[in-house]
Amino acid sequence: MDEPRTDVPEERCEEFIVTGTVQGVGYRYFAQRVAVRLGVRGFVRNLPDGSVQVVAQAGPAVLDELAGLLREGPRFSEVEAVSRREFAGGRFAGFDIRI
Repeated sequence: MDEPRTDVPEERCEEFIVTGTVQGVGYRYFAQRVAVRLGVRGFVRNLPDGSVQVVAQAGPAVLDELAGLLREGPRFSEVEAVSRREFAGGRFAGFDIRI
């Protein structure tokens, strides 16, 4: 009987809220490209208050890398802050842009 691997970090799901000039500048498309490249699953969407929500499921190191890239943002964005917290739920097949 095969033993479970212990060298693979367990995935977790986190929510990132990105504030600043992040709507109308291609931020959701940027977040999707970065997430797909990193193998992250989840979604991104604009929020009514002008911020962007990113829900991401991946291993801890990948989520750390994603957080850094979200702070950079696309060329015409001006990211003021990225908050990060655990997100309950989430079993995602891919990474989607939600309306």
